[in-house]
Amino acid sequence: MPPKPLEPLAKKLMKGLIAVELLGVFGAYGLFHTMNNSRDFRSTMSQRFPSILEFFYKSNEWAGVYGIRESDHEAWSAKQD
Repeated sequence: MPPKPLEPLAKKLMKGLIAVELLGVFGAYGLFHTMNNSRDFRSTMSQRFPSILEFFYKSNEWAGVYGIRESDHEAWSAKQD
């Protein structure tokens, strides 16, 4: 029985999809890690992508980590004075 002509294409598409998903997961982890460790980066995210920063704060609060948002706002307002 000869292989179906779409089978190699389906395998390539599946490998491509898995690769894209892995890049997305590692990219999201890298973004979270950088935001978690750098207040300056969070300040940049606040200006450029406030919805992503809000998700970062909310996800930490859901995980039981509180006070990051407040300490950021205190540091940023002290920096402006």
